[in-house]
Amino acid sequence: MEFYTLLQQKIKAIAIQNNLYDENIIITTNTLTPEEAIGITERKDFPLLNGKEVLIEAKFLDSIGQAYTDSPTAFKGSIKNVLELDLSDNRNKVLFIATLNAILKHLKLIENTIHCKDEEPEKCGKDIARYIQDKFGSVKIGMVGFQPAIIDNLRKKFSIRVLDLDMNNIGKIKYDTLIEDGKVNREEVVKWSDILVVTGSTITNGTILDFLRVKKATLFYGTTIAGVAYLENLDRICFCSK
Repeated sequence: MEFYTLLQQKIKAIAIQNNLYDENIIITTNTLTPEEAIGITERKDFPLLNGKEVLIEAKFLDSIGQAYTDSPTAFKGSIKNVLELDLSDNRNKVLFIATLNAILKHLKLIENTIHCKDEEPEKCGKDIARYIQDKFGSVKIGMVGFQPAIIDNLRKKFSIRVLDLDMNNIGKIKYDTLIEDGKVNREEVVKWSDILVVTGSTITNGTILDFLRVKKATLFYGTTIAGVAYLENLDRICFCSK
């Protein structure tokens, strides 16, 4: 939990510095419907569309922060209330992360905190494959999280192994790729890979700690990780978000 305690301390310092911490500012967190979150997509196997994950949204003044979770909860309170939550609970983690994203977006310290929609996830998958090829060349990729557009585009250009925690995916072949157990096979896949492409939602379920210790190039993708990537100087790829 030390990592999350440090995050709390960092965002608290930023809030106090900008006279936000003690203000009676209301943050309302809503759970978005699949259509609100991702729009109408060609692929129908995104986790958002089958109820495995939801996207929650924190609205703070003029800014929005989002975060993926499988433990959604509603919240209404001040910044101080959020920053005092017990982050050993994943329901509190997602509230904290969405709020952190909204605060940093309001302060113009980060951008791209709203999930892409409609045809944009497909474009993002292509952009990510192109970016990795240009930056790293021909590499073996260990991917964490089931994101179909990214998987389908990466497997056409690279050797790829995919880890996931959803038992409905594990052991199945999807896009000509075996989906492996994110707990059982994690160390093996990490060792095998040249680089890692990791879902930002690892920050809301706590598994990010398994990948922060890895001594190889790691790219985090998505809107959930926006604020933490800024605070911790992590490499983030998210080409079509707003």
